[in-house]
Amino acid sequence: MLRAAGVGVGDEVVVPAFGNVEVAEAVVLAGALPVFADIDPLTYCLDATAVEAVVTPRTAGVVAVHRFGRLADIARLHEIGQRHGLLVLEQGESEVPYDEIAQRRQRASYLDAKLRGVRTPDGGDGHTYQQYVVRVPGNGRPDRDAFARAVRARGVECRVPVKTPVHRLPEYRRCVSLPETERAADETLALPVDAALTKRDMQRVVSACNALGGLLQPAF
Repeated sequence: MLRAAGVGVGDEVVVPAFGNVEVAEAVVLAGALPVFADIDPLTYCLDATAVEAVVTPRTAGVVAVHRFGRLADIARLHEIGQRHGLLVLEQGESEVPYDEIAQRRQRASYLDAKLRGVRTPDGGDGHTYQQYVVRVPGNGRPDRDAFARAVRARGVECRVPVKTPVHRLPEYRRCVSLPETERAADETLALPVDAALTKRDMQRVVSACNALGGLLQPAF
């Protein structure tokens, strides 16, 4: 799509650094330079204000990536695109079957109400919970990785959604300030909300996480 739009050598394309290395790879394959912008801390998608801040005369496009079941602010990104004459592309996620979305939302609602000591996700804008991503703030106490190991030891599967932001990878290393991206990479943890999980499974998730709640500072 980038090549078809005429994006190539000498152009810059704004992309997120929070995961999705394949987006930066696509920009490079088109002959352009990926430029990283920070994310919104609630949606984990590109922050429109941060995008506009990195636009230069060489900027040819923006690639917005939808994350974890939340949509990027496409309306604002298109406004920016129109003002600066930029191509705005979207990368979606593999879709959750429609009949599973309600079940995922039900499980997410249960976790929202029961979890302690972690920040639960913002459920706005039709969140489909591709992943249920919480934040585990360190605050000088056990960090996200220690928390994840302890939860797994209690029989609950969890995963770190983005282990290394793209701008930290050797082939894309940039000296840029992306505080929300860095914070999200250090604090986020995906807990299970699959439709196949039983009530007992969900209780096990809550029990495992809340058993560690006293090790963490209160989440505000």
